[in-house]
Amino acid sequence: MTNHQSPITNHPIHFDVLVVGAGAAGLYAALCLPSSLQVGLISKDDLPLSASDWAQGGIAAAVDPTDSPVLHFEDTIHAGAGLCDVEAVKFLVEHAPSCIQSLVNMGVTFDRKGENLALTLEAAHSRPRVLHAADTTGRAMVSTLTYQVLSRKNITVLSQAFALSLWMNPDNDCQGISLIYQGQITWVRASAVVLATGGGGQVFAQTTNPAVSTGDGVAIASCAGAILRDLEFVQFHPTALTKAGAPRFLISEAVRGEGAHLVDSEGRRFAYDYHPKGELAPRDIVSRAIFSHLQKTSADPTNDHVWLDLRPIPPEKIRHRFPNIIQVCQNWGIDVFREPIPVAPAAHYWMGGISTDLLNRTSIQNLYAIGETASTGVHGANRLASNSLLECIVFGAQLSQIQLEKTPSPLSPPSSPLSPPPSLLSGDQQAHILSLRQELPRLMWQAAGICRSQDVLDHAIAQVEIWMQEFNNLPISQYLLHLQPGENVYFPLEKANTELKTWGETRNLLDVAFLILKSAAFRQESRGGHYRLDFSTSDALWQVHTLVQKNHLSKSTPTETELR
Repeated sequence: MTNHQSPITNHPIHFDVLVVGAGAAGLYAALCLPSSLQVGLISKDDLPLSASDWAQGGIAAAVDPTDSPVLHFEDTIHAGAGLCDVEAVKFLVEHAPSCIQSLVNMGVTFDRKGENLALTLEAAHSRPRVLHAADTTGRAMVSTLTYQVLSRKNITVLSQAFALSLWMNPDNDCQGISLIYQGQITWVRASAVVLATGGGGQVFAQTTNPAVSTGDGVAIASCAGAILRDLEFVQFHPTALTKAGAPRFLISEAVRGEGAHLVDSEGRRFAYDYHPKGELAPRDIVSRAIFSHLQKTSADPTNDHVWLDLRPIPPEKIRHRFPNIIQVCQNWGIDVFREPIPVAPAAHYWMGGISTDLLNRTSIQNLYAIGETASTGVHGANRLASNSLLECIVFGAQLSQIQLEKTPSPLSPPSSPLSPPPSLLSGDQQAHILSLRQELPRLMWQAAGICRSQDVLDHAIAQVEIWMQEFNNLPISQYLLHLQPGENVYFPLEKANTELKTWGETRNLLDVAFLILKSAAFRQESRGGHYRLDFSTSDALWQVHTLVQKNHLSKSTPTETELR
């Protein structure tokens, strides 16, 4: 196998390891797997397009002599609001410096101050410890990792490919995936599957995530029976560009760390009304401060915004640190040197995910998860800024220790691909699917956005159940959901790949929406990224994880942070 984008034949391909997702987590995981293994890297889009590529702020690590992993640990635990796993956080912060060095050795060009790596302060950090590459840190990392991946002879990249489901054996162990690629559905065998598909921000109408973030890994793992954890905890970034016609472009937390002010329409720094640290309070607090302030002061709080004023920052520092933000704002008619930026909260990061251990193992044999798809325990109820890229790298390195079971016996030669009826991708069905894609995020933003309540959640759950039933009754759903492992299908239509992917993403978004809503209704308190208007305080009895398996919800045993 070569490192080039490879066409799939009608016969299933066998890899030692399949990595699904090509953001920072998937790319670094593929690089850390032993070079003796044949690795397949599945990218839903062309390389690179991922939330990692969009990450602006940076990556946190205690690399300065005045800092320490202990301080980084304390900040992470504090931000996590009682739900961090202590051992996971210790592992994260202690391995952070060596992982940063690994990135530097690979060629990631972090900004420097003289001979030293430049560090900035972000919200809820007690020290400047965030490394950056101007305001496009994620892009700098992903481009370097992509170059490294494409140079590895043991890694085969399959771009414009979509993982439809996990392939389970009779013992309910994972043995591969079903894949949409080049207009067909095929089954790909692997000794291990690593899910690194990122988050699910597209389930919300307002999100900083790219279009590929549809919760695919969590959804297909849930269907296979994996244990999921803390899906109610969604981080809403306080400062996304909010202007008619513009995408919800994230205005990095680092802007506030460098001295920008958050002000209302009267120019007042209102965030101090809600927290002593003002605009540098944890993200969930700043997001709720904006939400609450608009509820009090705006005639149309749902569509209104506040302002982020960069003018307190020296102009030369703005030019040096935030060239991408300057450019994007200019494209939308905003001169950051003369006027503030209109901003409002948007869904940004999913703290919950597939429950994993320190070796990225899930509850399903041979299935691993990493990055935002996983719930490692390091983020708790509220992620500390710039710990997300760090988690991808620290836990990705763990895959160097992967232990594969005996190689599965070869498959029997497959029969000729099935040819479904031409009407299976009819226009009426596609119109119905696209309608769901528009309506579902609106419902989720209203019901499971920054502030939640039981009656609204219950109404949304009932509506999503109706939509799921309608979706499952579509002829294309009836056909695809009843495919048997090993049954390859060829769709001769030119647009089949796009329409099949849209079907798969919509199914995943419906599943993810249902899981978030049920988890949010289950947790009757407010904590971190989960805020209930009807249970507005934290409750010690809820200092536990929400566990979901096959749509059954339960509480974990008390978390280690509670026992300390």
